[in-house]
Amino acid sequence: MDMRQGPGTLFLVVGPSGAGKDTLLDGARAALTGDLRYHFARRSITRPADAGGEVHTAVSVAEFERLKAGGAFALDWGAHDLRYGIPHTEIAPLASGLHVIANVSRGVLEGARAAFSPVIVVSIIVPPEVLRARLEARGRETAADIERRLARASALEVSGPDVRKVVNDGTVAQGVARFLDALGATAT
Repeated sequence: MDMRQGPGTLFLVVGPSGAGKDTLLDGARAALTGDLRYHFARRSITRPADAGGEVHTAVSVAEFERLKAGGAFALDWGAHDLRYGIPHTEIAPLASGLHVIANVSRGVLEGARAAFSPVIVVSIIVPPEVLRARLEARGRETAADIERRLARASALEVSGPDVRKVVNDGTVAQGVARFLDALGATAT
């Protein structure tokens, strides 16, 4: 199904775990409060609502599969033993000219690029040593998990003419400012 219907831009935010996507998204959401040109897509995730991290719609695996089978998701993927979906209702504001910002997996980029237009990929990147320090500091992964995440981060570089890279290696304020610049690069 071709979703090329509205003048809004779909901003797909990608980056490895630990790159600071949630922090940058939260900062941008706060900075853009009241700016009616932007809509931040809420994801459906197979984890409890009180698990921490982003505000999301918590669904069971069975509910996720039912929703997926019913065509509820514009984009969906699995990662780290969880299922993630962006409902069509969260993408719908594109048709009204709003810019939609969605946190997605790098694995769905080609499908999203084929289904939506225009698309801008905002790739959050950090130097490997910064990423390692962040992953170690949060204490959620084992040493082996951290090594796998670092290897995956370096192996999955995002490229293309629609990519805006945001280096998130400084303060939160610097990162949010860079992120906002990437969003403003094509926003009208």
